Amino acid sequence: MGFGETADKLPDTIADLHGTIAALVPGRNARPHFGWSMAQRGVILAHRLLKYRKIDMPRMTGARLLAKTVHAYGISHVFFMPYIAPRALMEMEKLGIRRVQTHGEKAAAYMADAYARVRRAPGLCMAQSVGALNLAAGLQDAWLSCSPVVAITGREHQRHQLRHAYQEVDHRSPFSAVTKYSACVTRPEELSQHLRQAFRAATTGTPQPTHLDLEGIDGGGVVDVEADLDVIVEPQFARTPPFRPVADQDSIAAALSLLDSAQQPVIVAGGGVTASDARAELVALAEKLSIPVATALNAKAMFPADHPLAVGVPGSYSRACSNQILCEADLVFFIGSHSGGQLTNNYTIPPPGVKVIQLDINPAEIGRNYAVAVGLQGDARNTLRQMLATSTCATPRTTWIESVQKRVRDWWETVADHYHPDDEPIRPERLCKALSEGLPANAILVSDTGHSGVWTGTMLDFRHPGQSYIRCSGSLGWGLPAAMGAKCAAPDRPVVCFTGDGGIWYHLAELETAVRCGINTVTVVNNNHSLNQERDGVEAIYGGQSAASDELWRFEDCDFARIAESMGCLGLTVRRASEIESALEQAIAADRPAVIDVKTDIEGIAPRAWRPAAGRPGMTCAGLAQGRSAP
Repeated sequence: MGFGETADKLPDTIADLHGTIAALVPGRNARPHFGWSMAQRGVILAHRLLKYRKIDMPRMTGARLLAKTVHAYGISHVFFMPYIAPRALMEMEKLGIRRVQTHGEKAAAYMADAYARVRRAPGLCMAQSVGALNLAAGLQDAWLSCSPVVAITGREHQRHQLRHAYQEVDHRSPFSAVTKYSACVTRPEELSQHLRQAFRAATTGTPQPTHLDLEGIDGGGVVDVEADLDVIVEPQFARTPPFRPVADQDSIAAALSLLDSAQQPVIVAGGGVTASDARAELVALAEKLSIPVATALNAKAMFPADHPLAVGVPGSYSRACSNQILCEADLVFFIGSHSGGQLTNNYTIPPPGVKVIQLDINPAEIGRNYAVAVGLQGDARNTLRQMLATSTCATPRTTWIESVQKRVRDWWETVADHYHPDDEPIRPERLCKALSEGLPANAILVSDTGHSGVWTGTMLDFRHPGQSYIRCSGSLGWGLPAAMGAKCAAPDRPVVCFTGDGGIWYHLAELETAVRCGINTVTVVNNNHSLNQERDGVEAIYGGQSAASDELWRFEDCDFARIAESMGCLGLTVRRASEIESALEQAIAADRPAVIDVKTDIEGIAPRAWRPAAGRPGMTCAGLAQGRSAP
């Protein structure tokens, strides 16, 4: 039997392999000898691999493979906008995966983003070809927030490309801007490899989205086809971080030496502390080394707000005292932070030239925005543990700590007039006070961007270690669908969304999704019937207030409680500060989604972030004491 003849008789499937072995090889246990053909030798090898279970490729559809793989990676919910891979969705149902059908692709991406951040594990969203661009736009937030989302889309068949196929555009470039791995999958045999890579890439290094583009507008060219397929799952990549490297001891020693010699050091904790679950280690190191701690918005819940070393949130969504303290620091230790534009108020806080230590799991981030005196490449939690193990207790920096505490106290005095009174209409600062006092000890607060990010970042404090905070990093309107994703990730915890009327309008239809799917979130609307954060800029251009300028930022007043009730939610309206606590309790206890429409003061506009005096790289302590800053 020649090689060509043998090849013609080779099996089409793994299931047929035993029969081929019997036909080609007399005595399957015989040792191969030099006279046997290459085909015979290959068949003997395949038989031995089968015997030791190194090949296990049953016949299944791509849909079954997809469902079994994501289920094995721990996916409990999939967020999607139809029409995409219905056969795969059917297979997911069989495995107990909840299917959350949304009213828009961006909302599906936002839900997957928050789901992933709360679980510290991958999230999954899907959309058909015509909606792929919308899904890519929704991944902007996951990209900016370092969230491990796996996105799956359909694409028109290759034979129809560049032929004006109905509803088809090339969506590869938009996904390349918001993913760290994006691949076209043309056959079911390619799916397992790319799925494995998508989960690996999403969770390693800096967690970020990945994308698979399946053949067919609904992915049918992959999911509807049967083939010999192997489910490959690497459990290590089902969580973040999959690896916890520790910075080298020489670098740790150098960093500790600099921290010990600094007179006015400050730690700035970023989202990497949250992703690494390093809250306890951060607090312990700050206390041991007597160093104040500022937190990025993504790490707001990682340090106790009432701790004597707490500085607050610096940057553009910030407390003035936090920015001032960072400008007085002689050493800044960034932990798990990109030191990006928002955190540093466009790279002015701390001022350029300050001595910096930076710890990050991704070496590409170390020194990106501030030149480092010492760089530490490693996981935040494990590296901080090593620093705790090798450091000695610092002499208390009494003068520096007292100065920091005074700045924080002085700032609270400047906002007291709006934080405490029960004025009508309600000030947003007073709303934040009520939420600080009323949020359950295990609540998750989900904040939209714009004014919602400013108010929750500066005025809302977390008073229990079991509380969590996630926020929008890109697009207004993220808050409502994101809260739904967070609730899917943590169904036993209260989830409260803080947004404005400008934010809730974006994806208001997802209240119907919440009711239909039993996703019982609480949405607090800071309803000032406007985008009043834009007012000052608009009126500066117009030279004052006018009917024409009002058109660019005012809305008609709307009753969101009635709208919510019409969709099956609980709707509550709050006009007095004294009503907030009761409304929050009622909403959390409701066995359905709830919306609290809080009528707030249109004059409740956050002050611009404090920054050093214009034209100067930093400020002296004397300048800070006199309160000088840029206009």
